[in-house]
Amino acid sequence: MHSLPVRPSRAAHRLVASAAIVGLALTATACNRSSSSDTAAGGSGGGEESVGVTLITKDSTNPFFVAMQNGAKEDAGKNNVKLTVASGKQEGDDQGQITAIEDSIARGDKGILITPMSTGVNAAIKKARDAGLYVIALDTPPDPADTVDITFATDNRLAGKLDGEWAAATLDGKPAVIALLDLFDDKIVSVDYNRDQGFLEGMGIDVGDPKKNGDEAKTGKYTGGKGGDYTIVCNEASNGAEDGGRSAMERCLAKNKDINLVYTINEPAAVGANAALKAAGNSDAIIVSVDGGCAGVDSVKKGVIGATSQQYPLKMATLGMEAIAKIARGGEAPKPTDGLDFFNTGVKLVTDEPVDGVESIDSTEGADICWGK
Repeated sequence: MHSLPVRPSRAAHRLVASAAIVGLALTATACNRSSSSDTAAGGSGGGEESVGVTLITKDSTNPFFVAMQNGAKEDAGKNNVKLTVASGKQEGDDQGQITAIEDSIARGDKGILITPMSTGVNAAIKKARDAGLYVIALDTPPDPADTVDITFATDNRLAGKLDGEWAAATLDGKPAVIALLDLFDDKIVSVDYNRDQGFLEGMGIDVGDPKKNGDEAKTGKYTGGKGGDYTIVCNEASNGAEDGGRSAMERCLAKNKDINLVYTINEPAAVGANAALKAAGNSDAIIVSVDGGCAGVDSVKKGVIGATSQQYPLKMATLGMEAIAKIARGGEAPKPTDGLDFFNTGVKLVTDEPVDGVESIDSTEGADICWGK
């Protein structure tokens, strides 16, 4: 833990709080469900019959999901799991995930691990559970939570809150001119509102509906750190992509060129936001995000990112796979973490600019346990 007080550097280390990763090696490639599925046969598993499991991610290009896919494929043999990897074409492709779910049912799989795209896939998940498959959500808790049997995920509210607490302390009482780069503007996803609202709560800004982005007061006082005035310039969708982050940041800058604090849903969006800020001649804005991938941790080390909330996708996938194999062989089902409605796989704030009162690790420690190497 770091507890040294810090005042913001001139660039405030372009804060990208990227909640992300478990330090386990990840290899292999995963394919896009729109074209084909990858199947990894498990090992001997002690002579037990193999268990069919499908891992369905939102896409196969985001490093977070690639890490999850590759780590699961590498680990499948430990539990004699016959793993099929599938995904949507890109963020927002509900139908790609629905097709993958239907394929899993037809194959006779015992379970599904899924990072649910939106409520649009809920009916397909119900169909799988009605067919006897055990369904575990990874990373993104569905809405409602009981759509699946259990969720293995980062505490996304806490990940956003760590970003906000760090940002408020780093501002050291200065006015906060804030851009919020969310995931979607046409879908409601729990990971989206939990990170956004958690960030605002960490800043000490009152939120409206805790499951809705963009309905808080646009001006007022933040109470985190030393406290100060705030202005929320924009809530823009980035689709969790670098190009989306850049265009979203450009739209925000068109509204107010003096933005000095940027929250982003993930690191790809943060990279795009940074490019837009740099092109606009804004070298002082702080960027915070969630992921904790190796590229993001390296950006912390280089001073591009100020802080990132690190999450652990490999842990989500491997623990989920183990749980399905255990249940298929007559074992007990996993239980939620005490006080939560999901199994918490952990989060740590990575920053080289520690602040008093916010627990964190530095980029060297973060690099040791990052994903996407």
